[in-house]
Amino acid sequence: MKRLALSASIGMSLMGCAAEPVQLQPNRSYILEWIGERPLMDYSHLTITLGDDGRAYGNGGCNHWFAPYTLEGHRLSFGKIGSTRKLCAPALMEQETRFLQALEKVERWDISPIEQMRFWPAQGKPLRWWLEEG
Repeated sequence: MKRLALSASIGMSLMGCAAEPVQLQPNRSYILEWIGERPLMDYSHLTITLGDDGRAYGNGGCNHWFAPYTLEGHRLSFGKIGSTRKLCAPALMEQETRFLQALEKVERWDISPIEQMRFWPAQGKPLRWWLEEG
């Protein structure tokens, strides 16, 4: 019985120590880990920053990209995406194209149970992001 009481006491005290829930933060950079059902290629670095001015930008793995965005609660959408025109290895260019096409289809965002940011299209798997440290 003492063990059960101790376990309940520890559980209750830990509930008060829970970290603040992760939120989508303007002017913070996020690093992409997955595009839908596929992880990123090794050593590719795709990012997003949602500016508080309604403009999103980042690195697509080869080129820098930019787009207007709308954020209302958990609804998120991107306008026409533009990018620089640098040429990279074919596999990297294909990944960048998949990324930008997926970004255009985003309709909402949420936080996964492991505190990963997810951008969801109407159908299919999400883009999955981590907050960039630093």
